[in-house]
Amino acid sequence: MTDLRFPIGKAQLERDLTGARRRELIDQIAAAPENLRKAVLGLKEEQLDTEYRPGGWTVRQVVHHVPDSHLNSYIRFKLALTEDEPTIKPYDEAAWAELLEARTAPPEISLGLLDALHQRWVLLLREMSSGDYQRTLRHPEIGQLSLNEVLCIYAWHGRHHTAHITALRDRMGWN
Repeated sequence: MTDLRFPIGKAQLERDLTGARRRELIDQIAAAPENLRKAVLGLKEEQLDTEYRPGGWTVRQVVHHVPDSHLNSYIRFKLALTEDEPTIKPYDEAAWAELLEARTAPPEISLGLLDALHQRWVLLLREMSSGDYQRTLRHPEIGQLSLNEVLCIYAWHGRHHTAHITALRDRMGWN
């Protein structure tokens, strides 16, 4: 049976990326808002409030989680580009997903935020040099990560959560 938590598998971190591979990952980040928007297109309120897996977040919570997470990543990139191996602050994503706005707000609010955020983030990612991607940050729970590795995580992250929704739609026959 497929693990519903990881419909596209777990993130694969790559410390050394070719320019072509980096562009591919940036293109995945650039496509994430549109792909997420397509994944929820036409869903009714009760469908938005359906867990993507038993015990998991609702579709609505997933949609609101993605910009929460990507905002944090954008800031982490900027910190790593302007400071010497900054220690980043983790956040309790599960607690954020339980806040009232994450459980009840219309998805369009977060989809619009994601559109604007990714426009800005992709500009930054595309202007960075190969050397910039070697810069590092320190995650208190994971340790040192290069920006190449962080890029891998977030290219995967958008696809991962979009797949939660599209896999649910397939299982439920909502297509």
